[in-house]
Amino acid sequence: MSDDRPGIDVGAVTDWLVARAGLRAPFTFDLVAAGGSNLTYRVTDAAGTVVALRRPPVTAVLATAHDVGREFRILTTLHAHTDVPVPAPLAECTDPGVTGGPFYVMDFVEGTILRTPDDSTPLTPEQHRRAADSLVDVQIAFHALDVDAAGLGDLARTRTDYVARQLRRWKAQVDDGRVREQPVLDAVHATLAASVPPDSGPPGLVHGDYRFDNTVLGPDGSVAAVLDWELATIGDPAADVAWSLCYWSDPGDTACFIDTSPTLDPAFPRRAEVVARYTARGDRDWSGLPWLEAFSWWKMGCIVEGVYARRLKGARGGASQSDPQTIAGRADAYLDRAAALVAALA
Repeated sequence: MSDDRPGIDVGAVTDWLVARAGLRAPFTFDLVAAGGSNLTYRVTDAAGTVVALRRPPVTAVLATAHDVGREFRILTTLHAHTDVPVPAPLAECTDPGVTGGPFYVMDFVEGTILRTPDDSTPLTPEQHRRAADSLVDVQIAFHALDVDAAGLGDLARTRTDYVARQLRRWKAQVDDGRVREQPVLDAVHATLAASVPPDSGPPGLVHGDYRFDNTVLGPDGSVAAVLDWELATIGDPAADVAWSLCYWSDPGDTACFIDTSPTLDPAFPRRAEVVARYTARGDRDWSGLPWLEAFSWWKMGCIVEGVYARRLKGARGGASQSDPQTIAGRADAYLDRAAALVAALA
């Protein structure tokens, strides 16, 4: 393994890819510069065939995260039994002896991934609109799946009280990797835990981190593949929507999940239009959206706090290589925003 290819024993993985995935050596391994959790590599074989390889981080793996085996199973089921656009899964390695952890390979779906406003500049007005509508419609579609018929009914032991479960999960994850005191995180958690709204309606398949950055757009601008299913479970689709909407920044917003959101491109519809498209579809109670927005900012604070803790412990990923104090400042900003939104609910 090397610093530029963390988590990859080139010799052992090469032998495995030849034997199990039917690919031809030699291979090039390029770390994809996206995501701060599981590592994703673009792997090209001697014939020019391109696949994606996913594995957990090399260090500081959290007990309840980074389960690539579960992610592979979700992809396999969605690809085989539903119309949800996902990359075709190819092969899974459960033996950590090959390269220090489990991994899997899947098709590398070529297309456009929108990470910044500049990425969307080449899109036509029609493609901007189609991308926005498709992003919403694909999420609505997988929320409406019959998870039992699809073979995903056991993703969660409990299907209701999704947000309460999320509150417990993320608080436990922060506590498990805690490297500093976080009184705002703890105070907001206490307030949220005491005021959880009822579920918006029937439970459904939730992605957990659905946004442009985790999709690939096809030539016409519509979603060709949904990526990064490691957080998927069965829960309240309204909470999944609220999380996605926090990524939909409008020009002039003073607080953003990410400062470079592609939706800052003025050619995209504004967040209010996107909210209207979601809420016009399906028979759900959307009155909890303000609470769910506050919860989403708190959850993002927990996630970035975890990135900070792992960075201090030496973990590397494809995410921004910001210094630890910058990451810590981001976590503080998310938590402060959550505190302000919680205060506004009172």
